[in-house]
Amino acid sequence: MNRIMKLLVLAIVPAFFAGQACAQASRTWVSGVGDDANPCSRTAPCKTWAGAIAKTAPGGEIDALDSGGFGALTITKSITIAGDGVLASTLVAGTNGFVISAGASDVIYLRNISFNGLLNTGNPGLNGINFLAGGELHIDNVYIYGFNLQGINFTPSGASALMISNSSIRNNAGGAIEIQPTPTGTATVTIDGVTMDGNGRGLRAEDGSSVMVRNSHAGSNVANGFVGISTAGSPRPIKITLESVVADGNGATGVFAGGQTTIDLSNTTIVNNHDGLQTVGGTTNSFGNNRIRDNVANNGPATFNVGQQ
Repeated sequence: MNRIMKLLVLAIVPAFFAGQACAQASRTWVSGVGDDANPCSRTAPCKTWAGAIAKTAPGGEIDALDSGGFGALTITKSITIAGDGVLASTLVAGTNGFVISAGASDVIYLRNISFNGLLNTGNPGLNGINFLAGGELHIDNVYIYGFNLQGINFTPSGASALMISNSSIRNNAGGAIEIQPTPTGTATVTIDGVTMDGNGRGLRAEDGSSVMVRNSHAGSNVANGFVGISTAGSPRPIKITLESVVADGNGATGVFAGGQTTIDLSNTTIVNNHDGLQTVGGTTNSFGNNRIRDNVANNGPATFNVGQQ
């Protein structure tokens, strides 16, 4: 009998661990007509991002099989979430769209997703994407609008990177993009081909931020278009580079360099704002190829003109 029991155990244990290893798939699927009780396969998709992520292995991918609203999500691991070829949306009231609280080396990719914060309702969403921790966040072809706070709120507690491309961030009451590392965090940010219009403000970077903005636009915001400023009074510098950027029609300042901030300007247009280029405690460097005019006040010059090489 003992020999039979041992043989049974030897047969069952490998099967058990094989089942455990297969519990999470490298690719899962969501559908507007799915069910979170499903295994999230292509033929039996889940209903929500949250239902699918528990069944997706770290470093794996969740894809939208068809158009639908797939709900709010908290991300704690490396993952790709994609809505390629369909209308994949997250519509939330009174909360954040996505919250990212991942490990220091985790990499998150968000692609082709629409975030709607229902601003004109009685219970709008908070932030479209609220980043707390992680290694890298890549955002491509994403539309974020109608949130009561920020479109993207990036507040890393460690050394984190943010890359945003080909995206539109509009009509968020607080602002489009807020870069605000904690005292233990730093942010390295690249923004390319991003529209930040009609928000409370466009881009704001604070202590410990290094930001490159290319081929982007901040217009018709209530306050500033692009602003760098120290709020903690810390010695950590803020660096912003604007290349082929437009700031126009903003209610306050097109480009503002506050304390601890250095802003480099190249091929940048700053027009029709209340204040054009304003330096209060910071430094602005011009490469001599910018256009600053038709603002109510502060039409330049920059602190320094830097020769091109």
